[in-house]
Amino acid sequence: MTEQEKRKGGGGKLSRSETVTVRLGPKQRYLAELAARKQRRTLSSFIEWAIEEALSTVHLDQNTSIADLSGQLWDVDEPDRFAKLAVKYEYLLTHEEQVLWKLIRENGFLWRGNYESNRKWTWKIEPDSLIFDRLREHWPAFLGVARGETGKDKLPKWANEKPSEKKTGSNEKPSEKKPASFDDMDDDIPF
Repeated sequence: MTEQEKRKGGGGKLSRSETVTVRLGPKQRYLAELAARKQRRTLSSFIEWAIEEALSTVHLDQNTSIADLSGQLWDVDEPDRFAKLAVKYEYLLTHEEQVLWKLIRENGFLWRGNYESNRKWTWKIEPDSLIFDRLREHWPAFLGVARGETGKDKLPKWANEKPSEKKTGSNEKPSEKKPASFDDMDDDIPF
């Protein structure tokens, strides 16, 4: 490899996928450039470093910084990232995110739960109750409804009430009754 090819690559081979435009006043920019020189960094690299340092000083809980929580809050999938933030720190959501979160919270298809004595499907809003695969699958629909681009009819449905127990005829034993169709068959086939 020639010296020119080595220089062409620049620094490390980190994948950069987001570009953020930062406005700095003339004094801030000059001082940041001096600090970057002192650390033998580019201005961009210095700004990244400064942000990493700042994440350790901003606390979401009394003694827990954003840097401490980064592993719990970050995910490569946008729906997972959003849900993790919303479940733990709902107060940080923007208005648009609050609208989206309300749609997700109120959709029983996305949550583990059970039928209560009133026969209604109920669930708790907690990380272990959310079915992330379903959220990922229906994420575009939730976004569309939250943005007002599509109707709520595009959201997944669930059985809000427990299906009634099927009763057999008076002369039939339950084991003798044949299903009327494939849809009437019991889902719990013992294998």
